[in-house]
Amino acid sequence: MAEYVSSSKIRSAFSGAMSAMYRDEVPAYGTLMDLVARVNAETLDENAVLKVRLTATDNLDRISEERHGAIRLGTAEELAMMRRVFAVMGMHPVGYYDLSTAGVPVHSTAFRPVGDEALKRNPFRVFTSLLRLDLIADEGLREEAARILADRKIFTNGAIELTEKAEKNCGLSAVDADRFVAEVLETFRWHDKASVDASMYHRLHDAHRLIADVVSFKGPHINHLTPRTLDIDKVQALMPQYDIAPKAIVEGPPTRKCAILLRQTSFKALEEAVSFPGAEGDFRTGSHTARFGEIEQRGIALTPKGRGLYDKLLDASRKLVRPAADGSNSKEYEAALAAAFVDFPDTWDAIRTAGLGYFSYSLTGKAPSSSSRELDDLISQGVVQFDPVVYEDFLPVSAAGIFQSNLGDSAQQEFAASPNQNRFEADLGATVLNEFDHYAGIQEASIEACLAGLSSQAAAE
Repeated sequence: MAEYVSSSKIRSAFSGAMSAMYRDEVPAYGTLMDLVARVNAETLDENAVLKVRLTATDNLDRISEERHGAIRLGTAEELAMMRRVFAVMGMHPVGYYDLSTAGVPVHSTAFRPVGDEALKRNPFRVFTSLLRLDLIADEGLREEAARILADRKIFTNGAIELTEKAEKNCGLSAVDADRFVAEVLETFRWHDKASVDASMYHRLHDAHRLIADVVSFKGPHINHLTPRTLDIDKVQALMPQYDIAPKAIVEGPPTRKCAILLRQTSFKALEEAVSFPGAEGDFRTGSHTARFGEIEQRGIALTPKGRGLYDKLLDASRKLVRPAADGSNSKEYEAALAAAFVDFPDTWDAIRTAGLGYFSYSLTGKAPSSSSRELDDLISQGVVQFDPVVYEDFLPVSAAGIFQSNLGDSAQQEFAASPNQNRFEADLGATVLNEFDHYAGIQEASIEACLAGLSSQAAAE
């Protein structure tokens, strides 16, 4: 029987190949990686407790490998095939995100590993958006865009063949896995020749820059890769020293002692030379802005109660000051954000006690001083300790903020909020996983493991 490569190994190989390709295509990404590596090393040197806990929870090694990418697809067929491709890598659709509320005509999911072991092996994620053609007001342009997208093929024959082979055989051999990575990588490669003429490009661009980015090229191309930092404020402050201009504000919650959810920043999208086909079969030089660099800092995954409080406080801050894409009111916004989040507890114990976040529990090795098996009693006795569960997903307001800061003020068109998860899942060919169920499962499994361990100890005495 053939020996198959694990999906985690294929995912790691693909993540590494993607990073190498993007570093070659966008040199500033390599500079960003160097900066993040420096900040992470300095943060660990300065915080021995953090280093110990990351080591104990098997999260230290994954941080240097951790990154997420983002792509934008044009059709239901592309989305459905992408789901099958990512499944070979052990990546599944988690969560539904409607970005129309923030003036971005897409809805999205995140493909990522879901098991605790798979996440520790390699937590590569791809935030995957599907263009909402129904949000284009111009009916004629909408029909032309649909026709253009219908005529393209973003996957190589080899990628399709190997995906089907993996599905049939429940895996790929080492040789096939290497071929699979190389073939799929072509879908994400940058193409500097547009598939539409300059006139059509500008019509699409005038409707929305993101529409032009999705429709005008042979493939979706990766538009950013994002390493994980342990101190995003330090990275933000140091970016100018590395000749990188950061966006004006860090998206997400404010600076805190106990990080929650996700904070993100980026550098401005690059203006890149592209060429458009002419009437005589020639190509005419132009430019396109789409790809950028991003950095993230991940905190604790919040419960529905915690997420409700987060959304309430974020909304309150934005009612006072809504951040401008050009950063002109960044100081006022950051002050309003910090003031609003005073009402969110900022110690792990307070977050846990209030039921706002998910935690992973483990035994300390200390024997219990009573027969109680209540979790709080075991914690107070020092028998059980807890660590925050890392938030593996995304925030729609933050994602839209990154998009808008790279598209510029002039691109802030308004779309009516129009979430349509049923339509998205029909196009996807599957239901998206619920992130809260996933985190609750991790927490519950850790509690059960603690109680089972105590039972084993008691039986051995």
